[in-house]
Amino acid sequence: MANPYIDVQNLTKSFGAQVLFRNINFSIAEGQRVGLIAQNGTGKSTLLSILTGKEGYDNGNIVYRRDLKTGYLEQSPIFNPEESVLDACFNHEGNPDKVLKAKQILTQLKIKDLNQRMGELSGGQQKRVALANVLITEPDFLILDEPTNHLDLEMIEWLESFLSRGNKTLLMVTHDRFFLDRVCNLILELDDQTIYTYRGNYAYYLEKRQLRIDNLQAEVARANNLYRTELEWMRRMPQARGHKARYREEAFYELEKKAKQRVEERQMRLKASNVYIGSKIFECQYVSKAYSNDCVILKDFYYNFARFEKMGIVGNNGTGKSTFIKLLLGLESPDGGRFDIGETVRFGYFSQEGLKFREDQKVIDIIKDIAEYIDLGRGRHFTASQFLQYFMFTPEQQHNYVYKLSGGEKRKLYLCTVLMSNPNFLVLDEPTNDLDIQTLQVLEEYLQDFPGCVIVVSHDRYFTDKVVDHLLVFHGQGNIQDFPGNYSQYREWKSLTDKKTAKTETSKASGQKPKRQHTSSAGRMTYKERLEFEQLEKDIMALEDEKKQLEDSLCSGQLAVDELVEKSKRLPLLNDIIEEKTLRWMELCDIQSRQG
Repeated sequence: MANPYIDVQNLTKSFGAQVLFRNINFSIAEGQRVGLIAQNGTGKSTLLSILTGKEGYDNGNIVYRRDLKTGYLEQSPIFNPEESVLDACFNHEGNPDKVLKAKQILTQLKIKDLNQRMGELSGGQQKRVALANVLITEPDFLILDEPTNHLDLEMIEWLESFLSRGNKTLLMVTHDRFFLDRVCNLILELDDQTIYTYRGNYAYYLEKRQLRIDNLQAEVARANNLYRTELEWMRRMPQARGHKARYREEAFYELEKKAKQRVEERQMRLKASNVYIGSKIFECQYVSKAYSNDCVILKDFYYNFARFEKMGIVGNNGTGKSTFIKLLLGLESPDGGRFDIGETVRFGYFSQEGLKFREDQKVIDIIKDIAEYIDLGRGRHFTASQFLQYFMFTPEQQHNYVYKLSGGEKRKLYLCTVLMSNPNFLVLDEPTNDLDIQTLQVLEEYLQDFPGCVIVVSHDRYFTDKVVDHLLVFHGQGNIQDFPGNYSQYREWKSLTDKKTAKTETSKASGQKPKRQHTSSAGRMTYKERLEFEQLEKDIMALEDEKKQLEDSLCSGQLAVDELVEKSKRLPLLNDIIEEKTLRWMELCDIQSRQG
């Protein structure tokens, strides 16, 4: 790589006896957008701090290109509480162009009062000001620690687009897998004290990482077989350990190291079968809640929650998602209406604020104070230690004191305390913040198998897609949309709706009358609509088949010119028909879900 922006050579860092990484090497060149992936507590944030000169290291070299301008977003930035928002963006230097750019980026990140004192902002708002600060300076090289934390979906998608444009160079730590997939073109994985490089996005990393694990498992299995043979030799022939046998003894210790290498194995799925929840869950009976005329959360909102439902709650910051949760749990009182909750419901609540642990407590003792084991039914149970291991606390980490844990490990421990209490209705408010990707994968699997009810408030689109089957979309001012699907399906539906609205407005502007769809005003599907719904499913499948055949023909290189022209004209028409029919199918699907 010719003249990289940064070249890391044989870098080692330890805290006492704990080695975070040993002799790691990597380079980042201009235009590379790099995602750094690792488990909590293995040194992601420490590595970023070392690269920016905020923390020292044991040995190695870090070589930056001369005159390189670097911007760094810390995980928990600190500001002067007396400074205004605009003054905190110290890089504008009174330059009118930079002030304008600062205002534009702050507006995108929903920071509107630029004269407000920093001390009056929440931690999330301060993080957004810090992100704006980094972006305003237009550095050559961006280093970002959890840039999507405290951003709502709209802001995340804006930042995705912003960072993907042009030839930006960046290194970032994030647990947002859609963000990694769409922004990054190189993944660095910090695992087992070393660095592995994958030259692609997150999807490419998943594929190649699995190959690496499979190869390592085969290598360790071979080493184990050889190790057993060598071990027999070492025991049998102590007298042979003269000069001639020393090379074999040294080789034995190398082999032992390889045989004992940690290999990540697929663990059993934690499926509980003894969690019972009755048929009545909760009914939200025309609930209203407002803090002022400008801040309406709910307005005569009715919803009947179904048994085993897994619901996601999404929407921009400030639209009332967390307040809705607190109303359901009785932590806040509604202005009108009520929540009627079933007698068998036992809530497990994971809040954004988290749980405060005593720093001198051990991890295992905190969990054992809740329960010694979880009964999985059918004679199976998980001890507190097994449960912690399932969530990737090693036996050594389980006997650590809380003060030794990283921020992400404390969040994971808090999650374990909620799950260990054996609830039948989980309410998780932003559970993905500060959790590493492997913990998220375990949590997703746990929730998919969970035999009770789940409500998840999350800005993590990947997580939401994997866990929920139904959404409440908070648009603000009491406008709540009930959508029968996950986040990606909602985005697709919204995109089709926006296109249809744009077409209608274009038709109105040109004097044409738009086609009218007849939808039952009572909110129930009529017999005619049911027939239409069934026919649409068949039509869409047939059209998708035709589209695939058409695309295959166009790519075959075997068509005559007139056939090529004809099929090329048909394809955009086909796409329009599929879009129109899919939009109508989704409208009817929405009616059906409300009816059910």
